[in-house]
Amino acid sequence: MAKVIGIDLGTTNSCVAIMDGSQPRVIENSEGARTTPSIVAFKDEERLVGQPAKRQAVTNPENTIFAVKRLIGRRYDDPAVAKDKKLVPYDIVNGGNGDAWVQAGGEKYSPSQISAFILGKMKETAESYLGEKVEQAVITVPAYFNDAQ
Repeated sequence: MAKVIGIDLGTTNSCVAIMDGSQPRVIENSEGARTTPSIVAFKDEERLVGQPAKRQAVTNPENTIFAVKRLIGRRYDDPAVAKDKKLVPYDIVNGGNGDAWVQAGGEKYSPSQISAFILGKMKETAESYLGEKVEQAVITVPAYFNDAQ
């Protein structure tokens, strides 16, 4: 039977768990930590996710995306987005459809795309631990999210 993983996609950190018998077990990432920073960076044509992205954030702030979960499902003209624009070093831009997107490495990305990069890293962590491909996952959603988010 195929393994199903559980992922907590957090604003600051994310983690992935499996069922070990009847108990959930949080898996350590390649750095040996149970949580992975929810950060994506673009540097020299390369995409970094997690700890490698966090390590270079000071020297590459405009291309290091963090706390992107706050933008999921939000319109560019939302007052919360205007507030976030003042707090982050990267560019929050109009995605063309009126949604808030981010710009880094000369490209525009939706918050969902950035989140997908983080989810991909969590999937890789689980597959490395399990030694098999993972095709099903349960992802946490905050209770306060609306349908658009």
